[in-house]
Amino acid sequence: MPRSLPSTAHPELWFAHARRYLRSWWYMIHLGAIAIVLAFSPSTWQRERFHATARHIHASTWQVLPWFTLAACLVSLVIIRIVLVTAKSYGLSGFALEMVVRVLVLELIPLCAALFVALRASMAFDASALGLVRRALPARGASDDALRRMRGDLVPQLFANAVAVLTLALVTSIVVLLLAYLNVYGVSPWGLGDYTRTVGRVFAPSVTAGFVLKTVLFGLAVALIPTAAILELQRYPRRLVSTVQPGALRLLFVLIVIEAASLALKYI
Repeated sequence: MPRSLPSTAHPELWFAHARRYLRSWWYMIHLGAIAIVLAFSPSTWQRERFHATARHIHASTWQVLPWFTLAACLVSLVIIRIVLVTAKSYGLSGFALEMVVRVLVLELIPLCAALFVALRASMAFDASALGLVRRALPARGASDDALRRMRGDLVPQLFANAVAVLTLALVTSIVVLLLAYLNVYGVSPWGLGDYTRTVGRVFAPSVTAGFVLKTVLFGLAVALIPTAAILELQRYPRRLVSTVQPGALRLLFVLIVIEAASLALKYI
């Protein structure tokens, strides 16, 4: 029997695929806009929803914070030692600490935290647990019942995933800064002045604002994109044409775009 060509091999179907692709992005943006509006709505944060959000934050952040911090610190120690030894061999010891802070704290740790939370959330996420059936987000607006479900189930999960990225990145960054000091100056307090000047020079106001903004965008992307992809497949099950985790490639693309934009704004 002759093998059938995939649908993308037919030029007459390209427009339909492009429209479906744009509609998928629009669904994600639409869901994110509704979730953000509901997150800032006072009617969302009632007592039972506070409890639900606290449970999600405990599961997504506090249960994994010690283990993620420990793993990140072990990897960071190896990177710190490599940078220090390499800088010393080239006579650039004075720039080693600044390089460690810029590479580890500003770039690698937020990205690793986002990828870790995304992997854990996509593995633990169950669309049926949200109680969002196909009519949850109709094409022409969300019904009162859908908004109630989103307030009770979707918004707490999105908020918890965003908080997880922020918490893991900030806590691990503080611990890595302490490790960097101990590796460069040891336990002596006499290097504190030079250390604070170097770190303060790296964390200029604009760089600090960019670091916080990038981490917030990472958190929003991790919280929204996998959830929107799974809910979209629940509404349109025929769109499942790949064995890849729904939204994984799109999330990776968005994280790379955010990181590239951050690097361009800082160094170009």
